[in-house]
Amino acid sequence: MTRSSAPGKVYLFGEHAVVYGEPAVPCAIERRARVGVERRSDATLRVHSDELSLDGFTVEYSGSTAGTPDIDADESLVNAAMGYVDEAIAQVREVAGETDAGFDVTIESDIPLGAGLGSSAAVVVAAIDAATRALGVELEPAELAERAYRTELAVQDGQASRADTFCSATGGAVRVEGDDCRSIEAPDLPFVIGFDGGAGDTGALVSGVRSLRDEYDFAADTIGSIGDLVRRGETVLEAGELDELGDLMDFNHGLLAALGVSSRSLDNMVWAARTAGAHGAKLTGAGGGGCIVALDPTPETETALRYLPGCESVFRAELAEDGVRRLE
Repeated sequence: MTRSSAPGKVYLFGEHAVVYGEPAVPCAIERRARVGVERRSDATLRVHSDELSLDGFTVEYSGSTAGTPDIDADESLVNAAMGYVDEAIAQVREVAGETDAGFDVTIESDIPLGAGLGSSAAVVVAAIDAATRALGVELEPAELAERAYRTELAVQDGQASRADTFCSATGGAVRVEGDDCRSIEAPDLPFVIGFDGGAGDTGALVSGVRSLRDEYDFAADTIGSIGDLVRRGETVLEAGELDELGDLMDFNHGLLAALGVSSRSLDNMVWAARTAGAHGAKLTGAGGGGCIVALDPTPETETALRYLPGCESVFRAELAEDGVRRLE
C-alpha cells in the first residue's frame, strides 16, 4: 500500500473573489487528510472511510459512476466517496496511461468536511499522489497541484480555483491569481479556528455570488475590492504586522458578508473573537456555515469561542510548512 497525506488550509484573504481572477492568500495548516491506496487486479474502485467527520462508509463500484451505488448512506456521503475520489482516480489513470487500473482507497482525515478548511483538496491531493505512486509514477508538486485542480474543476462544474489544491500540494502560505500560483513568505501566524459544526453548500454559495455579480455592478465592485485588499494584505503579511493583518481580515469578512456568504453562526464567532481581543477574524472558505479563522497569540479567543453557544469546537492550528507528505 502507498500512503500520502496533505494539509487543509485557511484563507487569510480572497475566497470567492479568486474565482474571478482576483488574488487570494490561503495558508496550509497542520490538519491533514491521509489516503492509502492499493492496486486491485480488476478495474473496481473501492473507497472506505472511518472518518471525514462523518459516519464510516464503504462504496464499491465498477465502470461509470452515473448510477449511485445502493448503500445505506446519506447522499452527501456518496458524493464525498465518489465525486472527488473518482475524478482524482481518473486523473491518475490518465497520467499513468492505465485506463483500467482499479484501487482500494482508504481515507482518514482530521479536517472537518465542508467546513471551509480545504478537506476536498487535501483528499484529492493525497489520493492522486498515493495512487500515481502505486502505479510507479511520482509527480512533482506543481503537476500534482495541476491534476488536483482539474479534479476539483470537474466536480465543481468549472467554478473551482487553483488556490486550495495548490496550497495543499505545496504547503506554507501561497498567493494565487488566475493561473499564477506561488509560495510567499509568512510568519508562523497564531491561528485560532472556530467550527460551528455545519457545512455550507459550496456550489450554491459560489452560484449565488455569481448571480449577484452578474446583476449588480456594486457586487462586481465588491469582488474587485477584495482583490485590492489582498494586494495590500500580501505586503502586511510579509512584514509580519499582525495588527493591520487583523484589520484587513475584519474588512474582508465584511465584504464577504455583503456578498451573502456569511451566516449568523459565523458572524457570532467572528464577533466573539474580536471582542476577546483577537487581531482580526473572518470566515474561511465558501461560507454559509463551517469555520472562522482568528489571529490571537493569547488564550482569550479560544476561551470565548469555547463558551459561545453555536460553536461546536475550537482549536489552534500551526502553519504547515510541508504540502503533500509521502508516508509509505
